[in-house]
Amino acid sequence: MSRFALMALLLVLTAVVCSAADAHKQKSTLKQCSADSKGACKEKDFTPEKGEWYGEFFPDIPKIKYEGPNSTNPLSFRYYNADEKILGKTMKEWLKFSVAYWHTFRAAGGDPFGSGTKNWPWWGAQEADQLQAAFRTMHANFEFMSKLGVDRWCFHDRDIAPEGSDLAESNKYLDLVAEVALELQKGTNIKPLWGTAQLFMHPRYMHGAATSPNVTVFAYAAAQVKKAMEITQLLGGENYVFWGGREGYQTLLNTDMGLELDNLARFMKMAAAYKKKIDFGGTLLLEPKPQEPTKHQYDWDAATTTSFLRKYDLLDDFKLNVECNHATLAGHTCEHELETARINGVLGNIDANTGDPQIGWDTDQFMTDPRESTLVMGVIIKNGGLGTGGINFDAKIRRESTTIHDLFYAHISGMDAMARGLRNAAALREAGLLDALVAERYASWTAKGGLGQKIIKGKVGFEELEEYALTHPDPAESIGSGRQELAEIYLDMGLK
Repeated sequence: MSRFALMALLLVLTAVVCSAADAHKQKSTLKQCSADSKGACKEKDFTPEKGEWYGEFFPDIPKIKYEGPNSTNPLSFRYYNADEKILGKTMKEWLKFSVAYWHTFRAAGGDPFGSGTKNWPWWGAQEADQLQAAFRTMHANFEFMSKLGVDRWCFHDRDIAPEGSDLAESNKYLDLVAEVALELQKGTNIKPLWGTAQLFMHPRYMHGAATSPNVTVFAYAAAQVKKAMEITQLLGGENYVFWGGREGYQTLLNTDMGLELDNLARFMKMAAAYKKKIDFGGTLLLEPKPQEPTKHQYDWDAATTTSFLRKYDLLDDFKLNVECNHATLAGHTCEHELETARINGVLGNIDANTGDPQIGWDTDQFMTDPRESTLVMGVIIKNGGLGTGGINFDAKIRRESTTIHDLFYAHISGMDAMARGLRNAAALREAGLLDALVAERYASWTAKGGLGQKIIKGKVGFEELEEYALTHPDPAESIGSGRQELAEIYLDMGLK
């Protein structure tokens, strides 16, 4: 080979190597491109019409792993060990965790006394195209879940896509964002735990949606639910939720309560019929809440909502999504609401959060108290799990918490609290002390051949019971102690 030929070959090889190096460098740059790099990164890596984004919104956050109760790493699980088996199921099966899209990625941190404090990188410039921001936010959602190790999320239609100039444009935007979500779901187990329609923020819903005095609003709400249910089905959602934030009244002076309740039932019957028509396999869920924003909501608590379903022959079509903070607003514990739903066969899902006992509104804080989470998980264990439902963190970081790390800390603490509650509740069940105490307290009802069994089986009436009372000693001397203090000791013994 001549000297000139050799030089030419070397030049070609050098060009190839440099080209490969440049390509590798460019590929590396795309993967490492931070969401904070703004302009240059946006132009290079984000294709608005496709919702493509190749950067990272959480570049400094590793995948969260289980490190055990003695870990001092705040970016680790101390109690949640996804594959560990508890009472025959893995923790992941018992605790089908879900991220709330609205609180985690859309909430700005505002309250009635101040504006928002958050400026998340996936929002981009505030004046930017809302659809582009929606695409970016969906990417942030999937990256967050991947790093957290959660494969369910929940959404309102207007959380994930902006409202258009009319219903047709709103539906178009929803379709475009759903396409992005479908693409991101590929190769993962991620899908919605539930979807819903936001029927409370827009001025058209100021008097309610299904209970509005304006029939056109009723029709618009039906169309919005129809589309939201279709999108939930498209994305593989396992449930569909109805939260009637404005399905109630401020005063009875201008309200036809009978008509509004009847119309609410008509709306739910239409929803159940459409679910069957499109062959949506998910569960329909009603979410009780006593008030806020209305003075009185028709789905006040679990008992009221169950009675509504029973009255209008909807028990076969709906279950309940119990939110713990809503339970306290209604004057109940979360355990009470869950147990009410369970014994009526309608416990479907939990929005796991809590409120501040010194504040009288829905603060949506992460549940971190091991005693409360133990009581909550005790009901779930008695229910045998939640079927198609799961545990959605309908909770938000505080207004003063403004970093992406705070989003992870909050969800880690919430997941650990529920896992800790599961461990404790399982240990209490295996110890059997509380179950034995309850069984002994009701022994007169379960004794074979005894009066309790005769009553349960309908074999006696008032006459027979009167004869029994006249021929037996007054029960005041043998009624027995409730032993509540002992039960509380047993509970405390199980808290770890």
